[in-house]
Amino acid sequence: MNQPAPGTPPPADQLESSFRKLCDVVAKLRSPEGCPWDRKQTLATIKPYTLEEAYELLEAIDSGDDTAIVEELGDVLLQVVLDAQIGADEGRFNI
Repeated sequence: MNQPAPGTPPPADQLESSFRKLCDVVAKLRSPEGCPWDRKQTLATIKPYTLEEAYELLEAIDSGDDTAIVEELGDVLLQVVLDAQIGADEGRFNI
């Protein structure tokens, strides 16, 4: 797969499709037939995990290990989408 030039995002259709899939996975995890742990989380209970993922990203950046940085960026993105889905499920805002 060709990589876009630095500073250029992936094509919109590819980005939209990938993000939609991530949102769908998180919504499924929070659904009645999803994961019990994910279902019981609230914005208050998920805070430590959100902070932990941010710190893990900072550690990866400090290490200079690009593979670790990419992995932790993925974890942070997943965490942000999960936090947003929790907020939406609580009726506080839309994702």
